[in-house]
Amino acid sequence: MFRKQFGKLSRVSTHLQRNPIALCASSRTAEMSTNVAPAPAAATIDEFRTNVTNPGEHSALQVAKFYTIPAEQKKQIFTGGGLPKQYEQQIKTFTEACLMVRSPGLELLQYIKNADLTKPTVRYVLYGDNGVGKTLTMAHALHYGALNDFLLVHVPWAPNWMKRPKESSNSASQEGFIDLPFDAAAWLVHFKNQNAQLLQKLQLKTSKEYVWSKRESTPAGASLVELVEHGVARIKYASETTAALISELKLLATNGQCKIMVAIDGFNAFFHPITRIFSDNKQRVSPDRITLTQPFLDITSYDWTNGVCILSVDKIAMTEGYMDSHMPRYLLGKEGFEHLDPFVPIQVGNYTDKEFQSCINYYLDRHWISKTQPGFENQLKFMSNMNPYTLMQLVRGL
Repeated sequence: MFRKQFGKLSRVSTHLQRNPIALCASSRTAEMSTNVAPAPAAATIDEFRTNVTNPGEHSALQVAKFYTIPAEQKKQIFTGGGLPKQYEQQIKTFTEACLMVRSPGLELLQYIKNADLTKPTVRYVLYGDNGVGKTLTMAHALHYGALNDFLLVHVPWAPNWMKRPKESSNSASQEGFIDLPFDAAAWLVHFKNQNAQLLQKLQLKTSKEYVWSKRESTPAGASLVELVEHGVARIKYASETTAALISELKLLATNGQCKIMVAIDGFNAFFHPITRIFSDNKQRVSPDRITLTQPFLDITSYDWTNGVCILSVDKIAMTEGYMDSHMPRYLLGKEGFEHLDPFVPIQVGNYTDKEFQSCINYYLDRHWISKTQPGFENQLKFMSNMNPYTLMQLVRGL
């Protein structure tokens, strides 16, 4: 049998030697085949991206695909926070801000689009295990809100106020309460940066006079920008200014003068039994004794209209001994659950197979993963359990 095959090969070689035209044709065919072969590979590389950059136009067709947030919009929305620190570092490394369109984000956006804003505000609660992408799902919704004329009331990470405040002091207006003046001023700056263009367009006014001291006051009819700038300039009154601003926003939205998107990451920190802030007698204070807590509880209640509330509950927002489950009922506790009830729960889970492969393709495209061996995707899938944060950690060393 081997002799027969060898005889056939020898006859083909002599035929090509005697017919140079056939030899040229065969070489051209080989060149064409080598030129055409990479085309399918190039096509698959682009399968993980979409050119649809407006979140309002995202649909099931864009699931598991990355879309790019323009640099100006990213700067406007997320300068004061809203993206995980390591994701921010990744953005700087890749020189582009890309978010993956995922099913929980599309579900949330679909609810918001179909919501009747004339009815009491609906609360949407994002929940899931650590590192599954709750913050980035919220970022997807924030991008939608910014492009659709929602005033953003965004707290990037509420537990920072309870665990790592910049400074604390006794409240001058409420006895027994603690002010976080620098954190309140930083939040006012964040609010102003996110909504500067819309505030200029809407020209919203205060409904009453606010007296801060014997010499300082904000008159009725002053612009909201003026109110915010007062709190930034006079840090001593930043917490009171924040409470006044949120009260005015609820009133303005209910009167139909604006629509508001509230987004608070780590909302369950407001219902944790204790904080890491100490009173004058060296006792830890509870979150309800922090002056910043009540305004944000007020705006997440259902006694106003023309708005939506997007809240996340997270185990990391708690302290040791309170991290046994990621379910909302456990993390919020009885008081927090009753505060939000009824709400719409949205579970954020690990990557699907399609999302995982899309993420790997994105890392390969950015040359974040360079040296690979056959089957490396299966190894990463096993080691990360398809958890987005764990995967991001693993590929840092590749």
